[in-house]
Amino acid sequence: MKAIVERHVSNGDVGICSVCSAHPWVIEATLRFESSSNNKVLIESTSNQVNQFGGYTGMIPTEFRDFVYDIAKRVGFPIENIILGGDHLGPNCWQSEPAESAMLKSEQLIKAYITAGYSKIHLDTSMSCADDPVPLDPMVVARRAARLAKVSETVASAELKEILTYVIGTEVPTPGGEKEAIQAVHVTEVDAAKLTIETHKQAFEEAGVYSALDRVVGIVVQPAVEFDHSNVIHYKPEKAQQLSDFIESTPFVYEAHSTDYQTKENLRHLVNDHFAILKVGPWLTFAMREAVYALAEIEKELVDASKQSHAKEVINQILMDDKRYWEQYYSHTFSDARVQLSFSLSDRIRYYWTDERIVRSLDVMIDNLNSVDIPLGLLSQYLPVQYSKVLSGELNAKPMDVIFSKVQEVLEQYAYACEPRKAS
Repeated sequence: MKAIVERHVSNGDVGICSVCSAHPWVIEATLRFESSSNNKVLIESTSNQVNQFGGYTGMIPTEFRDFVYDIAKRVGFPIENIILGGDHLGPNCWQSEPAESAMLKSEQLIKAYITAGYSKIHLDTSMSCADDPVPLDPMVVARRAARLAKVSETVASAELKEILTYVIGTEVPTPGGEKEAIQAVHVTEVDAAKLTIETHKQAFEEAGVYSALDRVVGIVVQPAVEFDHSNVIHYKPEKAQQLSDFIESTPFVYEAHSTDYQTKENLRHLVNDHFAILKVGPWLTFAMREAVYALAEIEKELVDASKQSHAKEVINQILMDDKRYWEQYYSHTFSDARVQLSFSLSDRIRYYWTDERIVRSLDVMIDNLNSVDIPLGLLSQYLPVQYSKVLSGELNAKPMDVIFSKVQEVLEQYAYACEPRKAS
C-alpha cells in the first residue's frame, strides 16, 4: 500500500481497487482477472463480515486469510501479491453496548486482524455507542482510534510493521448500506478533513504511538458518491475540487467508500482527484447474482424439471424465512420488497450466499449446466456480453466461466480507473 500511495502522490494517476467481498466466486474472479498482471490485489473484510466471533460469514480473521490464500493457491495466484485489509475496525458491531465494553471488544478485534497478518487497517471509531452522545466529539473519535492503533503497534510483528498501513477518517458511509432512499450526499468540507488529520495526530502523540502516525496513508472522506436500493449518486468532480486540492498539500490520499455503480469515467475522475483507494462490494455480488439468475433461467430451458436446482426459488424461500438481514432496509409493502430482495442495488442477498441450502442448489445448477452444451442463442438471450465473448473465443460457455466473466465486467471498470495504461 505504501508503494501504491507513493506512486499516486508522485504521479497522481494511479489507484487501487479494494475488493470488499467474502464470496469465494468473487475472490476467485478477482484473482483470475489479475492473473496475467503483476498488480497487487487488495481484498478487505469488514468487521461485521469477519471478526473474533465469526461475523456473518462465520470466519475469524485467520480463517478468512486462509480462505483467500487457498483460493489463490488453487488458481496459481502469488500470495505475495495479495494485500489483506480490515474495514470499519472499531465498535461498529457493538454500538448497542456501553463504549468501554465496545472498545474492549474492538481491541480484541484489532489483535485478531493483526495476528492474522492483515496489513491495511481502517481504524473506524466514528460511531456512537449506547452511552455516547450523538454525534461523537471528533477528539473522542481520534483518541479511540489511537487506542486501537496502540494495540496494533504492540501486537504487530517486526515483519508486518514493514508493510503495515492505516486509514483514518470519520466521514464514513453507513456500514451495510443506506436504509432510506437518498437524493443527494454532501461532500466533506476541507475543514473537516483538516480536523481529522489534526485530531488524529494529537491523539496518536498523546498515546505515544508516533510510529503509527508514519503508517497512516489514507483518509476516508465523502466525495458525494453513494447508492441506495435503486438510485446512484454520481461523482461530480467540480464539487470535490477544494477537497482534491487540499490533499495535495499532505502525504496522504483519500479512500472512497460506496463507489459501486459509478461509471468508469467517474471512477477515473475519482482517482485523478486523489481518491486513490476505491472500495467496491455490493456491485460485485450484484453482478454475480445477475449471472446466477440468468443461468437459472437457462437451466429451466435445458434441464428436465425433476432434475433442476430451482435455485431462484430456494433463494427466495430462504429470504422470506430469514428476514434479519433485509427487513429493516426494504419496503414493508410485500410487492416492493420482493423486487428489492432480488434487484436492489444494495444487494442484501449477499448475506445469504453461505446458507447450506443455497450452496447445495447452486452446486446442482452448476453440475446440470456442466453436463449440457449451452446454445449460443440462450446465452445471447440472458447474458449478451458473455455471448459475444464466447463467439470471439475469449470465453468458454461453462457456468463458472460465465459467472467469473460477469464479476470481471465490474473489475474492468476499476482497472480502467486505477491503471493509466488501460484508461488511455
